[in-house]
Amino acid sequence: MTRLAIMQPYFFPYIGYWQLIRAVDRFVIYDDVNYIKGGWVNRNRVLVNGEVVYLTVPLDHASPFRRICDTRLAPARPWREKLVRTIELAYRRAPCFDEVYPFVADLVRHETDSLSEYLVHQLRTIAAFLGIRTEFVPSSRAYGNAALAAQARVVDICRREGADTYVNASGGQALYDAGTFRGAGIDLRFIAMRPIPYAQRSAAFVPSLSIIDALMALGAAGIRPHLEAYDLREAA
Repeated sequence: MTRLAIMQPYFFPYIGYWQLIRAVDRFVIYDDVNYIKGGWVNRNRVLVNGEVVYLTVPLDHASPFRRICDTRLAPARPWREKLVRTIELAYRRAPCFDEVYPFVADLVRHETDSLSEYLVHQLRTIAAFLGIRTEFVPSSRAYGNAALAAQARVVDICRREGADTYVNASGGQALYDAGTFRGAGIDLRFIAMRPIPYAQRSAAFVPSLSIIDALMALGAAGIRPHLEAYDLREAA
């Protein structure tokens, strides 16, 4: 049995994204689709003094008509150090700061002008840090089938990878037809997160923050029960 998931690359994505990665054998990084402004590709949320603040990677002339793999990072270096400093000030008193901060800072400082390469490097490195052994495949380097429509392309990728199970985020249930997947010999499943609150430096628990927040509170070992807190449900 081979389980496959496909998702755009996100910047330090939240725990649910990592649950999806952990739930499959191979994770296709969907980097040859168009960049979406206001999404999670180049930003995420952390807590600063108990308040939600966005960390944003500046881009060079980003456009919804340009693919993620064709999008470049802003050339000026200071934005990296600004992000690192924000993370340091926000979490320097967190329980696992000494373990996590140097690791996160190195990822933020990673040198490349490619948004896709920046995010792919980040996802692979964090997965190793979390003990996740899932294989990553950037779609821009593998399939050459971008002309296919959304569901047809997903089914084609599953066939090429020999996957008999396709796992998607629960929010995608309206996008796919289970009968089409069954006809292709693929079991369509949706991941359902079971959130486990953890201690945060805020008045009330704020869910779905960047993985940075959870790692600073729990560390690589402490976060593992959270990565396992999900169910795989059959398509309706």
